[in-house]
Amino acid sequence: MSKPSVLISRRWPASVEAKLQQHFHVTLNTEDRPLSAAEFKSALQHYDAICPTVTDTLSAEVLTVANKRCRILGNFGVGYNHIDIEAARSEGLIVTNTPGVLTESTADIAMTLLLMSARRGAEGDRLVRAGQWHGWCPTQMMSSDVTGATLGLIGFGRIAQAVARKAHHGFGMKILYTKPSPADPVIVADLQAEACSSVEELLTRCDYVSLHCPGGASTRHLINAERLKLMKPTAHLINTARGDVVDSQALVDALNKRQIAGAGLDVYEGEPEIHPGFRELENITLLPHLGSATIATRTAMGEKVLANLHAFFTGQELPDRVV
Repeated sequence: MSKPSVLISRRWPASVEAKLQQHFHVTLNTEDRPLSAAEFKSALQHYDAICPTVTDTLSAEVLTVANKRCRILGNFGVGYNHIDIEAARSEGLIVTNTPGVLTESTADIAMTLLLMSARRGAEGDRLVRAGQWHGWCPTQMMSSDVTGATLGLIGFGRIAQAVARKAHHGFGMKILYTKPSPADPVIVADLQAEACSSVEELLTRCDYVSLHCPGGASTRHLINAERLKLMKPTAHLINTARGDVVDSQALVDALNKRQIAGAGLDVYEGEPEIHPGFRELENITLLPHLGSATIATRTAMGEKVLANLHAFFTGQELPDRVV
């Protein structure tokens, strides 16, 4: 019996690619470039499985291509708002993801952005590199305290809870959160966390706001001009969730007007393109979607996809099935 054919849309850690090749007929994207909609349509007709990443757009138009051979989309990532899930379901396509393994690394990046924004780390780095630092003085680049400050989490899933643990137990931060459903009381007690009745309440009370909600139509521009006005002028906004959760133009305007003190972003609307206004701001830290970018995490993500593919093609229960 021939091995199933699998397309990997971008390069993965070499160790995982090697394991995939042991079990499947694998086609690698050796140029490591984003594939077009036309290329994905063709792939759906010629491969048994496709493994996209969170930056690959698989719309209804793509997924409803005629004469499909593909039966499973093994997504390399937790988020799947780049895949039209309803179209996948109606077309009988299985979708899996990679939850759990990237929690701590993404939480680390959220804390990195929080600290860099609070203490003006990126701005200080640029100052030194430009040869404009002329020595210590008492009033140079004064910034905001993190220890003992109040952190608000919009969304309270695995990653948000990991951020809360680091912030509360490591920096003595007070934790507020919003969550559509009740949180685990054991976790809430450990973090001494307080639920807010609305996003608006949370925004008015926090020194730092970190976004951890899923992307998609229901959360698009959740943080908009009106809600940014509710934040303290000394507050910082952190986004490691999805770029479209924040209205980019509204954030640029708020930072320019100093309605809020700063922001730290690891994700963007329409990435890799970013709003040009961000590049002109001093009070923002910009990272290139590094959330899960550790060797161990990216390897574990690939192993998750491999486990889901193996389960599917051997008729076992899929460990991370979305659809």
